[in-house]
This record gives sequence, structure tokens and C-alpha cells, in this order.
Amino acid sequence: MAEDLKDRLLETNEEYRELVSKHHELDDRLHELESKTHLTDDEQLEEVSLKKRKLLIKDQMESLLRHHGGAAASQPLSV
Repeated sequence: MAEDLKDRLLETNEEYRELVSKHHELDDRLHELESKTHLTDDEQLEEVSLKKRKLLIKDQMESLLRHHGGAAASQPLSV
């Protein structure tokens, strides 16, 4: 059910699509940083900031899922 809702929001909800896209961008940059053997002080700060931003975005995505999940119980999302 949750995966169906995620797929539906990806198709129909611009805000959710933008959040998913941004989450992937941050994740990609984190992987770049984590692949380094040593991080500069600036890169360490960036890593912490990216993790916090990624969590915030994930919370926003989950909020949209909860909002539309409750609506889905009573009516389908409009396309």
C-alpha cells in the first residue's frame, strides 16, 4: 500500500516529486563525501548539513504520505 501511494504521489504531486529529487541529490553528494578517505573541515561541516537537510526532506515526504494516505482511505487521489 505504501509503495503504491509513493508511486501515485510521484505521478501526481509536484511537491512530492521535488522532495524525492532533492533527497536523491543530497544522497548522491553524501556518497561522494563518504567515499573519501579524509574530509576537510569544510567537507565535514557539509556532510553534517547534508544529513540534516536530508532528514528534514524525508520528514516532509513522510508528512505528505500521511496526509494523502488518510485521504486515500476515504477517496482516491485526483490525477
